[in-house]
Amino acid sequence: GRMLQGRPRFLPCTPHGILQMLRRSGIPTAGANVVVIGRSDIVGKPMAMLLMQRGEGGDATVTVCHSRTRDLPAVARSADILIVAIGRARFVTADMVKPGAVVIDVGMNRAEDGLAGDVDFERVREVAGQITPVPGGVGPMTIAMLLHNTLAAARLQREV
Repeated sequence: GRMLQGRPRFLPCTPHGILQMLRRSGIPTAGANVVVIGRSDIVGKPMAMLLMQRGEGGDATVTVCHSRTRDLPAVARSADILIVAIGRARFVTADMVKPGAVVIDVGMNRAEDGLAGDVDFERVREVAGQITPVPGGVGPMTIAMLLHNTLAAARLQREV
């Protein structure tokens, strides 16, 4: 509702954290071709909505994909910024990433060798311009934005 109208009271924590990470890293979204792999109500859909909004952190051209998207590797390779939240360990491989692209790995999966993101970090880092690790990338930003929302809620409550 309010988010689609461009006037949210609270932003979803993970998408907001990703926007902050991009902004504070000096990565512009305006005019960027962004591919979001994952269509969840928690990350994928709100991430796309925020990136399409007018203004800072928005103005991107956004494509939302999922595991059944036709020729997903080709679509992913078109991204200047690739955001992956599909819930499958090491789903995105190096051949799916445009050289120099920014890759944001939202995934957290248990694999035989420990925790793994949705991106094959070791191989993709050789192709990507910038990439977030798992753990230690998006997760701490999600927590920071949860605290941000908690503070905003407390301030709103004091105004009532």
